[in-house]
Formats: sequence, C-alpha cells, structure tokens
Amino acid sequence: MKITVGGSTVSINGREFSGRNISIVGDKVVIDGVEQGKSLVGPINVVVNGNAESVETSSGSVEVAGSAGRVKTMSGSVRCGDVSGDVSNMSGDINCHSIAGKAKTMSGDIRGLGR
Repeated sequence: MKITVGGSTVSINGREFSGRNISIVGDKVVIDGVEQGKSLVGPINVVVNGNAESVETSSGSVEVAGSAGRVKTMSGSVRCGDVSGDVSNMSGDINCHSIAGKAKTMSGDIRGLGR
C-alpha cells in the first residue's frame, strides 16, 4: 500500500498516522521511510482524513474524506469525494462524488454520489 498525502492524517485499522508518504511493507506501517511500532493484523481498512494525491493498495477498503488525485486497489471498496484522475479496483464498489478520469472495476458497482 502507498499513500501520498499533503497534511492529511491517515487511519489504518483504527490507528492514526501522519506524514507525506505512508506505506505498508509486509505487516508494518512505514511513514516517510521510518517503520512504525505494532504489526497490522487482519483486513486492512484505510481512511484518509482529508485529501490525498494518490492511494494504492492491494487489498482492503479505502475511504478518502476529501478529494484524491487517483485511487487504485486490487480488492476492496473505494469511497471518496472528488477524484481528479482515475479510480480502479478489481473487486469492490466505487462510490465517489465525481471522477474526472476513468472509473473501472471488474466486480462491483460504480456510483457517483453527487453533491
């Protein structure tokens, strides 16, 4: 998982993190190159509390409270505000206010939530 944010906090499985580049390597959260404490257990749920330039994850749900540049996940639902780029996933629903780029899912629904 890779998240690039500009001043937003990120909640991963209920734990809050902040930094410019947030990723999961194995079962550890890494923020701006520094590994964080406890290992992650179970399905991954990511909530960006604000805007994100990009969010990429291999599994788990993604929610962006603000806008996003692009969002990509392999397995899991996507929920966000406005997206200036593309949104894609392999398995899961896509629910965004508006998507300027392409929206693609192999197994799931795509819905514009409107304002």
